[in-house]
This record gives sequence, C-alpha cells and structure tokens, in this order.
Amino acid sequence: MSHGEHQPVIVVEKSSGIGSFLWGAVIGAGVALLLAPRTGEETRAELRSRGRRLRAKAEDTADELQTRLEDGYEVAKARVEEKFERTRRNLSETRAGARDAVKAGKAAVHSARDELESRLAEAKSARNEASEADLDIDDIDSDDEGAAVSEDEATA
Repeated sequence: MSHGEHQPVIVVEKSSGIGSFLWGAVIGAGVALLLAPRTGEETRAELRSRGRRLRAKAEDTADELQTRLEDGYEVAKARVEEKFERTRRNLSETRAGARDAVKAGKAAVHSARDELESRLAEAKSARNEASEADLDIDDIDSDDEGAAVSEDEATA
C-alpha cells in the first residue's frame, strides 16, 4: 500500500451489559404486568413509576459513563503529554550531545592538522639543513682536490 491509501480500521465495541439489563428490565416488567392481578389504573400507575425509575437509572448510568470517559480522557491526555515532553527532552539532550561530538571532532582535526604542519615544518627544516651541509662538504672536497693537484704539480 502506498502512503496515500488508508488502511482499514477495525472497531471493536464491548458491551457493558447496560443495554441487556435495560431490555431485561422492560421484558420483566411486561411479564409482571401480564401476570399481576391489578386494575388498569394500578397498572398504569405502576408503569409510570417503573418508567421514572428506569429513566433515572439510565440517566445515572449515562452520567457515570460520561464521568468515566472524561476521567479516562484526562489520564490518557496527561500520559501523552508526559511522553511528548520526555521525548522532547531526550531529543534536546541528543542534539546537545551531537553538537559536543562535532565540536570535539573539529578540535581533534585542528589539533592533528597543527601537529602535522609542525612535523612537516621540522622535516623541511631538517632537509634544508642537510642540503646546506652537503653543499659545504662538496665545497670542501672540491677545494681539497684542487690542492692535491697543485701538490702533484709541485712535486713533478
């Protein structure tokens, strides 16, 4: 699937048993009315009374459910905010560590470069000194050869 396509979402609903309870109460009330030996007026009054109690019970249950959902929402929200803040702190610490590592790397490169340049300058200096020493020795050797020839000529 590409990023543009949506994956199917499966929603699982759990019943808390409230609906089943209410249906059972209504059916039970109906059966009780059919089997109870009461007058029509008494039955209507009983039906109104039970209807009010059932409505009050349903409202209480709805209020309780709403309170639970609100509490659950607040707890989940607090957890998400805490994890978000923790992730933000970790990211900030990681960035700071990366900056420190880059600074340390740059310092090491500069140090190594300075040391290499120093060694290169020393090597050049030593080479120049050696070259100058070779020139001095060649001058001395050529003077000696000229003196040796003169002595040979003088003895001849």
